[in-house]
Amino acid sequence: MVMISDDVIHSLFIPEFRVKMDVLPNRYTQLWFEATETFESVVYCAEYCGFDHSGMLANLIVHTQEDFDLWLEEGDTIDESLTPAELGEQLVQRQGCMACHSTDGSTLQGPSFLGSFGTERALEDGSTVTVDENYIRESIIEPQTKIAAGFPPIMPAYPNLSDREIEGIIEYIKTLN
Repeated sequence: MVMISDDVIHSLFIPEFRVKMDVLPNRYTQLWFEATETFESVVYCAEYCGFDHSGMLANLIVHTQEDFDLWLEEGDTIDESLTPAELGEQLVQRQGCMACHSTDGSTLQGPSFLGSFGTERALEDGSTVTVDENYIRESIIEPQTKIAAGFPPIMPAYPNLSDREIEGIIEYIKTLN
């Protein structure tokens, strides 16, 4: 694994492999391990990194080679039968947006999606912006351009999402009003 942090020092800890590696801002660190059998486990952040540190969990799934090859083949395919909003909901889950943005109005690392579309959002520089299609698109592609007031500037850019995928995320956010 080659890792870098977008914000502060973290530490990836995989107990089953007895490995731990610090993940640093502006510097790549590497971790190597070999999985010899299939299983599922939880991965932790072992460095106190601030608010919501205890929520920094991930699932580690070790697949058979055949299952992994199938996952690689089908992993980024888009189901063309999905409506834009359904695609957006799927992408919000798949891209990890829910780690920082809630859909129930609760405050996490980033603003909640619930009821946000069409509202005015205060920005860190003292200005305001309407949460519309253009603002959401810009926040996905260039998230450091307009930082929401009261939130850290930690959102990574997603320049590799297609226009259809970004439109899907926008349509999904619209349904949360």
